[in-house]
Amino acid sequence: MGKYLLTCDTAVDLSLDYLKSKNIPFVSFHFNLDGVDYTDDLGVSLSYEDFYKKIDNGSMPVTSQVNIADCIDMFEKYLKEGYDILHLAFSSGLSGTYNSAHTAAEEVRDSYPDRKLIVIDSLAASSGYGLLLDAMIEKKENGATIDELAAFAEEEKLRVQHWFYTTDLTHFKRGGRISATACAIGNFLNLCPLMNVDPEGKLAVQYKIKGKKKAAREAVNKMLELCENGKDYNKRCFISNSGCIEDAKYLADLLNETFPNIKDGVQIFDIGTIIGTHTGRGTVALFFFGNKREN
Repeated sequence: MGKYLLTCDTAVDLSLDYLKSKNIPFVSFHFNLDGVDYTDDLGVSLSYEDFYKKIDNGSMPVTSQVNIADCIDMFEKYLKEGYDILHLAFSSGLSGTYNSAHTAAEEVRDSYPDRKLIVIDSLAASSGYGLLLDAMIEKKENGATIDELAAFAEEEKLRVQHWFYTTDLTHFKRGGRISATACAIGNFLNLCPLMNVDPEGKLAVQYKIKGKKKAAREAVNKMLELCENGKDYNKRCFISNSGCIEDAKYLADLLNETFPNIKDGVQIFDIGTIIGTHTGRGTVALFFFGNKREN
């Protein structure tokens, strides 16, 4: 089997320690906050807590997608070292980053005719994107070839279920996900819409629920309805959160009680600066393997 690397971008919402331990190179988004340009380095230059504190105080970050030149730089670095590359990109339904990676791959392939460079649209977001990557890493560690792993990713990516809710709709309004009127009414009534990611990798509001604990319980119900093997679910389950760790722990406790066979127990990650720009503080997201997503 030829040697190859799995790569990703920083919207994957896994920890830097995790990606380093698994030898997963990544290409970074960029963002501007209070007039300062940052490269998203997974919380090193600006901690996630400081990032959310700035948003709490009125700062409005703006993100820039991964550009073609950054992708070319990363691809060429490892192609020159003799690696084939399987790159898993953030959902094309939420960003142009997949297109950047695809274009970059087209530009460099002719210079490395003996190397494979495969780019896959994850159609996934945050630690759901991370959950798919984690499953791919495990399969690679068990000996899968690059082509086998690419086929696995294409088959499994729509089985990654995303269910999430938020206590603050302001940033979803800012990003055009909901109207200004719906935002004002929702915040006034303490609504926590339960949303998911659809088969095209886009966000969709599914239920309007009053109160975050009720929203958490409904997320558990959706997992019961849609996951593999019901209460006997035995694959990994990830949660990500935007500066609301206690809410994430509440959901994790419900899940661990309901699904006692979750592999390694529920794992909680931070929503980083890129997804966090569009959620603000107060979002909790649940990810698991289940039925293929449908409209």
